[in-house]
Amino acid sequence: MWIHEEKDWPNFIWDDKALTLLLAEARHKQGRLLGKMEALGFPIRQEASLNILTADVVTSSAIEGERLDTDEVRSSIARRLGIPLQNDKPVGRDVEGIVEMMLDATQNFDQALTEERLFDWHAALFPTGRSGMHRITVGAWRPAKAGPMQVVSGPIGLETVHYEAPDASRIDAEMTEFLLWFETELKLDPMLKAGIAHLWFVSIHPFEDGNGRIARAIADMALARADGTSNRFYSMSRQIEKERKAYYMQLERQQKGRVDITAWLLWFLDCVSHAIDNAKDTLSSILSKAELWSRINLAPVNERQRLIINRMLDNFKGYMTTSKYSKLAKCSSDTALRDIRELVARHILLQNPGGGRSTSYRLVTAEELEPSGDG
Repeated sequence: MWIHEEKDWPNFIWDDKALTLLLAEARHKQGRLLGKMEALGFPIRQEASLNILTADVVTSSAIEGERLDTDEVRSSIARRLGIPLQNDKPVGRDVEGIVEMMLDATQNFDQALTEERLFDWHAALFPTGRSGMHRITVGAWRPAKAGPMQVVSGPIGLETVHYEAPDASRIDAEMTEFLLWFETELKLDPMLKAGIAHLWFVSIHPFEDGNGRIARAIADMALARADGTSNRFYSMSRQIEKERKAYYMQLERQQKGRVDITAWLLWFLDCVSHAIDNAKDTLSSILSKAELWSRINLAPVNERQRLIINRMLDNFKGYMTTSKYSKLAKCSSDTALRDIRELVARHILLQNPGGGRSTSYRLVTAEELEPSGDG
């Protein structure tokens, strides 16, 4: 018996006491992360959110076996958020669609989730009206003619059915109830609401394809409401992708179980907690950049030097040389060498071993930058 066949569906129950410690831990970590990010300037927060949203979009698709170009995703998000990029890249419509959905979910988290909005998300995910080579119904619930919606694995003829969703005739009523619940003010922690919404939506499986990505967007929307900000500083999809086996195992186990969803919520809260812990990996370069600039700006550099430092902080390939500096800053070799020597004297650039024509320089890390070198 599937979970949606239970007589108490969808009146989920859970053990509050079993969840208390994990929920409190996740909330504490969330508060510390948001507080740390709020202390930074707007440009740094914006860049941090860009990195997290990029990771969210790329990994949500990767969970479904679809590989997106990270640079395309980053360019699409940056353009929509008005963030200038030095290395902007043309973007395909497959990328534009999922970016549009994810940004609508997180940037407009305070707007109501409606049937029409979900249809728009679905249409954005499948702009050609096809899933791979197969034509599907887009921007509408899956029709009865599509047949039973099953999650299967294994070769044709020897498939294992992991889950079978409610019949298409039930979807209108099921989704009406879900959307009413999602938009109703409840005495329920928003993190728990995110976990319940994810499981509930993916269990209904209302579309022919794209249900997993939309379920994760809905969870991100609920988490944005929990955070109280459209800026994203941790990625649930990235963490789920890391724990993909456990994710599918927990979903399957719950969908074959009762309406007591304590085990699922324990896993979900643990996943949120790990996502916040691992945010430091995604944000480390941005936080290091912020620290570096805060110390450099004690005695500001000139505009050419600022341009070069930013380029070196932005995935610059190789080391800096006088000729590269001259070309990038559009200045003479003498001016480039003078600027470089000033930065070396201030312990912002370090000369690499070797000399002569092969002389090159690297940027110091935030840890290496000495406060005394700024004066």
